[in-house]
Amino acid sequence: MATQPRAWQRMLSGRRLDLLDPTPVDIEIEDIAHGLAFVARWNGQTEGDFAYSVAEHSLLVEELFGRIAPKAPVKWRLAALLHDAPEYVIGDMISPVKSAVGPDYGELDDRLAAAIHIRFGLPATIPATIKKQIKRADKISAWMEATQIAGFSQKEATKFFGRPNRALIDGLQIQLRAPVQVRDAYTKRHATLMSQL
Repeated sequence: MATQPRAWQRMLSGRRLDLLDPTPVDIEIEDIAHGLAFVARWNGQTEGDFAYSVAEHSLLVEELFGRIAPKAPVKWRLAALLHDAPEYVIGDMISPVKSAVGPDYGELDDRLAAAIHIRFGLPATIPATIKKQIKRADKISAWMEATQIAGFSQKEATKFFGRPNRALIDGLQIQLRAPVQVRDAYTKRHATLMSQL
């Protein structure tokens, strides 16, 4: 009898997350924050003494979403913070690699996202209008990252991500922090948003 390949991962919390059939009860914010703080954006090809993590990126996207949609309910700010949460398990792949992997990556991402959303009181699928605003914040973040720490010229970044409205990025600067600091900031922001729901 052939054995099935292992499709679960044990988390530091002790949870055993089934990657093919994730359930909300196996998801903990501490695991997400820890994982995302150690996942590098841009395949680690950024300037500075620390990798620019998905956790740091998520904090920036949530801030930008708040500027784009200042009257949005807190639950959608939480959705913005969690927009890349599945990457705590499946990692961050740059767009060309996602295209090469094909639709299986997207399906896995969608299943994990639905379980994460339900775990924290959000609908499994985020409404299209909110998703579009989060994507806009994500692209602005990518432009900022590209020009501030990933070696792109503004012209090149604008070609790929569009030029952001200056008012939306005013006063924001990319931060590079040690993973433990980013993990703690992510966990704290999550707790603040949860307390306001």
